[in-house]
Amino acid sequence: MKNQSAILLAMILIVMATAPIYAQTELRMKQPDLQTTEFFDPTKKVREEPYQFSTNWRIEGGYVQWQERTKDTTALDQHGLRLGATIDFNLPYHFSIQTGALATLTYGVNQQHWRSVTAESSQVEIMKHHIVQLQLTIPVRAYYNIKLWKQLHMFFFAGPQLHIGLTNYDLIQNLTSPQVTAWLEQVGKPTTNYERYLAKEIYRTNIQFGLGGGFEWDRYRLQAGYDFGLNNLQRNTAVPTHKLYEWGWMVAFSYKL
Repeated sequence: MKNQSAILLAMILIVMATAPIYAQTELRMKQPDLQTTEFFDPTKKVREEPYQFSTNWRIEGGYVQWQERTKDTTALDQHGLRLGATIDFNLPYHFSIQTGALATLTYGVNQQHWRSVTAESSQVEIMKHHIVQLQLTIPVRAYYNIKLWKQLHMFFFAGPQLHIGLTNYDLIQNLTSPQVTAWLEQVGKPTTNYERYLAKEIYRTNIQFGLGGGFEWDRYRLQAGYDFGLNNLQRNTAVPTHKLYEWGWMVAFSYKL
């Protein structure tokens, strides 16, 4: 009996001694391993991938609205499309530089009112100008990209763009009387269709500075912006202070190749 009691007492002591070790082992097994699992640790520094130079080619198309503006008024509203290709040069810290070449085709209508020479002074006659313009657009934009969620990004851009005029036709619809038409031709005003660049009426080069932004999902990008004309377009004017600028806004959709 004494031997059995001693054996039982020894077994109880062994169980009592090993129980805390077993409990600690179970607790350790249930806790996440910070070295092998993805576990949020505010003190852990995230290692960013080293910068590698790369480029992205895109096909872009969109809508534009230009305004030929004088100092105080809007001389002409033009609406149209632009289509072309761009290239992004990716830089560190979520920046990139974009340039490319796009064709911008716009159309606008302007009405000129001339006082009649055969009726009362309050009567006016109308001449309509249908302006068709084709430009080569070369943007140079700086982009800053912000990741929102998974493949969804928001971005902002700023920078100049250069327009080189290819054609700018004034298709005239002359609704004036023969007397007014004769007077306009006498003072050197065009009454039939003509090319505004070749007539040295406006300059071909138009420099703008734009601001804008948009969103990008995977390979698709939607952006909008506004461009401010910087240089005077008026080439031939009798009044030296009369200047003409081209401002406008655009919205475009692009696809990364």
